[in-house]
Amino acid sequence: MILSDYDLDNIIRAKRLVIDPFEKDTIRENGVDLRLSDEMAVRNPELTKETIFDPTDEEHVKNEYVLKKGKELVIPAHSMVLMSTKEYLSMPNNLMGFVEIRSTWARHGLSMPPTIIDAGFKGTVTLEVINNAPHAILLKPDMRFAHVIFATTLNEVTNAYKGSYLEQRGIKFPKTIKE
Repeated sequence: MILSDYDLDNIIRAKRLVIDPFEKDTIRENGVDLRLSDEMAVRNPELTKETIFDPTDEEHVKNEYVLKKGKELVIPAHSMVLMSTKEYLSMPNNLMGFVEIRSTWARHGLSMPPTIIDAGFKGTVTLEVINNAPHAILLKPDMRFAHVIFATTLNEVTNAYKGSYLEQRGIKFPKTIKE
């Protein structure tokens, strides 16, 4: 079952779902808007079109991104960056979330693969943002950027999230893919 604004308000007030910092006006009809933090990870400029990147090579993965912080974050044309939500979430064991980009940003040329927030997850959410536009796009911290639709599971999960992104704060770089 997808939670309504009424459901979300009650579950947040009861502290079963924690969103920190929380602003009441981020609750929408059937979800919550999340804002951007002040950091962005861009591809290492040493990686060119000719580079063959191996996601199973720890050295490649370690040097894939360069972290930037600031009051203005520029996503170059036709590129992919990692961003983070300002909000830290603590999910109960019977709630999960579907994260999507807000439609206004999509209309400006940005896209984001769907992200799932698992039951039991705690941390900020790393967003994989793609600029499909032929020009750079300027973003600023605190802008509403992502929207989460929360759904309850039929039962509490018996195996709550314990993955490597648990308790992340800020951008968490991708892990090396094990063969």
